[in-house]
Amino acid sequence: MKNPKASLPEIEARPNGPYLVKNLQQLRSASGEALDAKPAMALCRCGGSSRKPYCDGTHAKTGFSSKRESDPADDVRKTYMGNGIVVYDNRSLCAHAGYCTDGLATVFRSGSTPWIDCGGATVEEIVAAVRKCPSGALSYSIPGQDMVEPEAEPCIALQKNGPYFVTGGVLLNEPWRQGASPGHYTLCRCGQSKNKPFCDGSHWDAGFEG
Repeated sequence: MKNPKASLPEIEARPNGPYLVKNLQQLRSASGEALDAKPAMALCRCGGSSRKPYCDGTHAKTGFSSKRESDPADDVRKTYMGNGIVVYDNRSLCAHAGYCTDGLATVFRSGSTPWIDCGGATVEEIVAAVRKCPSGALSYSIPGQDMVEPEAEPCIALQKNGPYFVTGGVLLNEPWRQGASPGHYTLCRCGQSKNKPFCDGSHWDAGFEG
């Protein structure tokens, strides 16, 4: 009998190597253009390939390490309640895309304590902002109603000088962080994240280009 999961898109984060991607039909550039998506392809995650986003073997020359260096104790999902909604946040997963702080600064208040104020906007506005979080660091629940995963086709999209945005429930062969959604997440593309394979925003400080 044919395995029903055999054709599902999946990502294997190879130890000290690239992301091996299988059965993915949508790979997009930072400008939204369709890139060549083969049934099996290796995508760079060391940050050094001359053929980005495709791997060219540079990881073997530079001694790239895929080891997770972040403190496991930082993998904590915190809870913020109020205004008929509960917002959850796992800072260890944040890719620092800024969609929350730029889009709804009355709730997501950078530099403030607590940094999330659920009373700063309507439930609908908060839900809309959380659903834009590409990393899955943010999630929410409403009494009697769990968060609904945005519908999307399986896709990997490059972000300019940033991570891979993965949507559509692409399988990943990695342990999930607390509260993380398997439906959408961000993967490190610069090679500098301490929370590999997930992006932690290190591309900003590293000055990554690609």
